[in-house]
Amino acid sequence: MGSIADNLKAVEGRIEQAASRVNRDPGQIKLIAVSKTIPSPLIKEGIGAGIKILGENRVQEAKEKIESLGRIVEWHMVGHLQRNKVKYVFELFDLVHSVDSLALAQEISREGMKRNQTMKILIQVNVAGDETKSGLAPEELISTLKQMTSLTNVSIQGLMTMPPFFPDPEQVRPFFGTLKRLAEEVTREGLEGVSMGELSMGMSHDFEIAIEEGATMVRVGTAIFGPRE
Repeated sequence: MGSIADNLKAVEGRIEQAASRVNRDPGQIKLIAVSKTIPSPLIKEGIGAGIKILGENRVQEAKEKIESLGRIVEWHMVGHLQRNKVKYVFELFDLVHSVDSLALAQEISREGMKRNQTMKILIQVNVAGDETKSGLAPEELISTLKQMTSLTNVSIQGLMTMPPFFPDPEQVRPFFGTLKRLAEEVTREGLEGVSMGELSMGMSHDFEIAIEEGATMVRVGTAIFGPRE
């Protein structure tokens, strides 16, 4: 692995190439640099190299890093969010990628109501029916979103998924395609206050395939920061 700056530049180049293969504007694809377990000095180096959005998996770890580094970039919650940690998200994060149930969305909205704030969220969909992953089943998505339209303090921005890992990234393509089609189905429903502008899918191993299938956000950690200890 090269320096963080070199790695970041290489990832950005790969994003541009993947976008150009399917005639997409690379400027429409946001790179979320996933910094879980990465120490603050290395994250600071990444920010200096041009990282604009950081993704964290655990609230407590994010809290410590944000207190150390500040809110000079956007911070996104990309890991599983426990309902008892919702009280922290408004002061830490700009977007929660991993809202995997109606109950969690309700809890975020309740907390937002107390603070007179609205939290941007993505709805996590378990497109593969993988028991080890969180998320709504695809067939539950529209009915759950209809119930979420009454929530006043969350802003639904789109969908997120974490498909199974395959050695060959091409095998993941159908799962990304499914998320894109689900977003199109939701859009046709015309639900008030529900946008499908964002599709968060793809990680270090498969983000190019995700971009070809319509990702607007890719969550890349190892390819930027190197292998985790």
